[in-house]
Amino acid sequence: MARAVRRIRDGAVDTVGVAGLADELAVSERHLRRILLDGLGASPLQLARTRRAHAARALIEQTTLPLADVAFAAGFGSVRQFGDTMREEFGVAPSALPRRAADSGGAGTLSVDTSKADVPVSDERPRLALRLRTRAPFDPAATRAFLAAHAIPGRDGVGPGAETAHAVDVPGGTATVRINWDAVPAVAAQGGSESVDVPVVLILPSLADTMPAIYTVRRMLDLDADPRQVSDALSGDPLLAPLLAQRPGLRLPAARDPHEFALATVLGQQVSLAAARTLQGRLVAAFATPASDASAAAGSGISDFVSRVDVSRVAAHTASELQSTLRITGARAETLRALAAALAAGLDLGPGADRVRARTELAAIRGIGPWTVELVAMRALGDPDAYPAGDLILRRALGVEKPRDAERLAESWRPFRGYATQHLWADFLAAAARKDTP
Repeated sequence: MARAVRRIRDGAVDTVGVAGLADELAVSERHLRRILLDGLGASPLQLARTRRAHAARALIEQTTLPLADVAFAAGFGSVRQFGDTMREEFGVAPSALPRRAADSGGAGTLSVDTSKADVPVSDERPRLALRLRTRAPFDPAATRAFLAAHAIPGRDGVGPGAETAHAVDVPGGTATVRINWDAVPAVAAQGGSESVDVPVVLILPSLADTMPAIYTVRRMLDLDADPRQVSDALSGDPLLAPLLAQRPGLRLPAARDPHEFALATVLGQQVSLAAARTLQGRLVAAFATPASDASAAAGSGISDFVSRVDVSRVAAHTASELQSTLRITGARAETLRALAAALAAGLDLGPGADRVRARTELAAIRGIGPWTVELVAMRALGDPDAYPAGDLILRRALGVEKPRDAERLAESWRPFRGYATQHLWADFLAAAARKDTP
């Protein structure tokens, strides 16, 4: 059921329909409907309808977009369907809902600042300034540092100030998300607040790409996490307790594109983070294409953003060609090509995938070991319990030499070993940076 809910949340019913979702999950439509009705009291269509309705209500109440554009942006097939659904969900017509900022909202809602950023739908480059809401606490400095450290040339930009920019692939092309991290701490510092708003600017190929872009950004920043639940589960451990106190609200950022990330992770095996970024930049330069829509770069301060890496193009090259193009070892090139071929053939590593099956199929590829499998599980599959026990920095942080000892120490951290790992990484790297500072 959890997989079905994740896929519906990501808009699967809108893109592939209930039949397509059932096929993805290898169940019948009837069985899918039954498990959701039994578990949640709602059918797949009802869950998708509610998702669209709440997205539309947020846009109605907090933007100046015309109602027809709101319907389009929220994923409705027609204005009539939009009106009928809103009346069913909220008891009033869309036009009767207040067009003002909400006084409050729960985690996972969307608020929109329209003072400067709304652009008429006739503009080819819709631009929306949004505040994406997440549960408090939230650590913006650590999140920005993580994104900056893992920025890939051509796909990410790190400004001289606090801004970062990221290419985000959506059905209509490539969007750009810009995040001004200076604006987050003031919001995050509100005493006693149950939520934090993260301001972002989206530059979209089309308003129809609004919700896909938002869902990707939410995954990238791990905005649907429950940090207090994580803290409650981990704070009883004497090793983790001071780390949780030092960085409350630390998140586990996910990859914007799972398949691109898997290829990049193979390139990052047994090399430093800086070397990995260099190799990943070569991969993007060779196998991604310039964004087809000018909206990807417009106003971002970055003119060379590209679309995601094309796994089919990677798979079409021989290992020797990949070795030459990317300047990697022959063995690494063989692994990269085998993974690309598996991805092109349908291996699913996205957040809605079967995690057990994905791990098994990844591990069957020659050259992919437990470290790669768990890192992909953590940041592509979105498994909060993923745990790369063989990671060198993790083992150093734990003071152990063998992966099995790292496994033993982490047993009590289930089901949030991924978050524990993120805390240990952050603390170890911060300590190393302090040591290197004169």
